Amino acid sequence: MASGFDRHMERDIASRASKIDAIADSAAGRVGEPPLGTPSRWPAGRLRLRRLDAGHRPSFAEDVRQGLTSSPKVLQPRYFYDDLGSLLFATICALPEYYLTRAEAEILHAHAGEIVASLNGPVRLVELGSGDARKTRLLIDALLARQGRLDYMPIDVSASALEQGSEQLLSTYPNLRVTALVADYAEGLRSIRDQEPLRAGHARNTLVLFLGSTVGNLGPEDRVGLLREVRDVLRPGDALLLGTDLKKPESILIPAYDDPLGVTAAFNLNVLARINRELAGGFDLRQFRHLARWNAGKSRVEMHLESRRAQTVPIRSLDLEIPFEEGETIHTENSHKFTVEQVEALAAETGFKVTRVWQDSGRRFASSLLVAR
Repeated sequence: MASGFDRHMERDIASRASKIDAIADSAAGRVGEPPLGTPSRWPAGRLRLRRLDAGHRPSFAEDVRQGLTSSPKVLQPRYFYDDLGSLLFATICALPEYYLTRAEAEILHAHAGEIVASLNGPVRLVELGSGDARKTRLLIDALLARQGRLDYMPIDVSASALEQGSEQLLSTYPNLRVTALVADYAEGLRSIRDQEPLRAGHARNTLVLFLGSTVGNLGPEDRVGLLREVRDVLRPGDALLLGTDLKKPESILIPAYDDPLGVTAAFNLNVLARINRELAGGFDLRQFRHLARWNAGKSRVEMHLESRRAQTVPIRSLDLEIPFEEGETIHTENSHKFTVEQVEALAAETGFKVTRVWQDSGRRFASSLLVAR
């Protein structure tokens, strides 16, 4: 697989189910009130929304052009999550075959107090890809029970997701202060690092959350690179809580990415429908089919869209015609699976040490506490 597929993956995994909230009509707030996410809605500096601009990011059109003219063809998984795609993903999370969300939630319900007790306080909370923060609330509850007040810094590429999530959390927790960073992971982490002198006077420790096995969507080099970015933000003794999906039989893995109801197939095909809607594409979705493959050599589930016949697809906004052979695929996502030993090796390579590992009752998922050395 071309390296471009993994190169910017950390900003590709954006806002998953949280974007559902942004679809709602209530996103604009009540008539006469400031828009959601604006500081004037909240007193005493409880909310800051910072939009970081680290230069030009490729647009949807640019990434489609590059990906569909490369060999093999690829599309970046961040483009799954338009409004329809976000709704479809939320449905996937409710499917009995898709165990990941429930397994991680089980761990956090059972062990949030232990996780928080593993760190000296007071603690500030940083989260990569905050989503709807549903699982994060379990850790927020535990931290507020211990220290009374909490600074929370979510990083997400979706401003609407951050606005909605921040509003909901601030409404629930009067002793919470939110600084939301609209940025990809690397940009947001560098911004926090640059503000590090401001932390010295508050003697705060930091807990970074990277939940949902999103790290599994990164290639090996990008995985190491991102965790090193996280380590650069932290002092010795600070920590990263890392969610990873564990290796298991293919008979369990494949149904999680190719469910019998066809929801995951619709989720995957929707990226072609998005090209049709936004770029005047001519994809006939009936001429492509969803594939989920277990790549044992790379320990990952791969999602592809396979052309059912030889065909040429126009994308009028890009002045392109894309040829497909019968059986040719577009690679749309990787989901790597891990052993606990592999997580420990990743931690050691990036300046951490794994001090605790919690697993769900089915031993399908692991939440590992990586302490900065």
